[in-house]
Amino acid sequence: MKRKIVLLILLISILLSACGASPDGNSIGSAHKNVEGNITVYFIDVGQSDAALILQGGHAMLIDGGDASSSNKIYSFLKELNITHLDYIVATHAHAEHVGGLSGALNYASAGVVFCPVTSYNTRTFENFIKYVHEQGKEITVPKAGDKFTLGSAEVTILNPISPASGENHTNDDSIVLRIVFGDTSFLFTGDAERAAEAAILDSGYDLSSTVLKVGHHGSDTSTSYPFLREVMPEYAVISCGKDNMYGHPHENLLSRLRDADVQVFRTDMQGTITCISDGKTVTFQTERNADIKTNPTEKADQAGQIESNTVIPPEMGADGTYYIGNVNTHKFHKPDCPGLPIEKNRIYFATRETAIDEGYTPCGICNP
Repeated sequence: MKRKIVLLILLISILLSACGASPDGNSIGSAHKNVEGNITVYFIDVGQSDAALILQGGHAMLIDGGDASSSNKIYSFLKELNITHLDYIVATHAHAEHVGGLSGALNYASAGVVFCPVTSYNTRTFENFIKYVHEQGKEITVPKAGDKFTLGSAEVTILNPISPASGENHTNDDSIVLRIVFGDTSFLFTGDAERAAEAAILDSGYDLSSTVLKVGHHGSDTSTSYPFLREVMPEYAVISCGKDNMYGHPHENLLSRLRDADVQVFRTDMQGTITCISDGKTVTFQTERNADIKTNPTEKADQAGQIESNTVIPPEMGADGTYYIGNVNTHKFHKPDCPGLPIEKNRIYFATRETAIDEGYTPCGICNP
């Protein structure tokens, strides 16, 4: 009888191992059995939004979830990989295109720690995110620069926000910035942090050197400044943005800086979901499509075509033909006929007033949009 019990226990252990179950309840599907000793980073194609899933040693972390329309995709992505528990969910900041799709994750997987730089934000999208966090019996954890934790064998360090959240006008600069180190390789995720946050991080003296840079703010010219890029010195950069998006992301100035730094670029708008796998020594990339496409062309003719294909000219923006123009320097937004419009290179376009406000822009006092 004792022998039968021992054999039964052994059989159960073998079956659990075959299913990929781990002692703490995490579950990694068969698609990951061959890379369980590595770290796998999925830069999920969620259009003009952000989402990344990191897996290591049976543990999982989701950084952002795209906008509300991405909720089903995030749900399906986790389901396909059988990721039933997320050790960490990181909402880098409160804007809709980062937190909107996290409801899909929270509906499929249980959550460990949920990070966000703020606990409240006056948008329906953020309130919906908080609702699903509370339904799991969790509360938002507000991290501070210098905090560290592990994801399996990988070490994660929070680099931003340097100081407590500074208000809705600075939401992008309050983004959670974190660096993941796995062996001799590393990954830097920057949310929508802009130049002010980058300068603060540089002043802090943190080690920023990274093999892979998740480019800030979807490839906007307001992020990934030359001083910041020089400290990071990535071999690879990943830009998450939507095809033919209304903002003209990624901006040519940003692409030029990456070319100057001799960085190999991957883009979700051109290549779909991008997968990066590291064994702790080297990294390899796989793309959903267009593996050999020119993502950051160097020839002037190609660059001109790149700009043309990525720029949407108003007024074909809002469903009712309306749109708003923001100033990337002052973070004010205007009506198209406002006498205080910025020069063309400092413009960013919004299809709706709500989108402008969600992006951290405030109404112009002259035209009162």
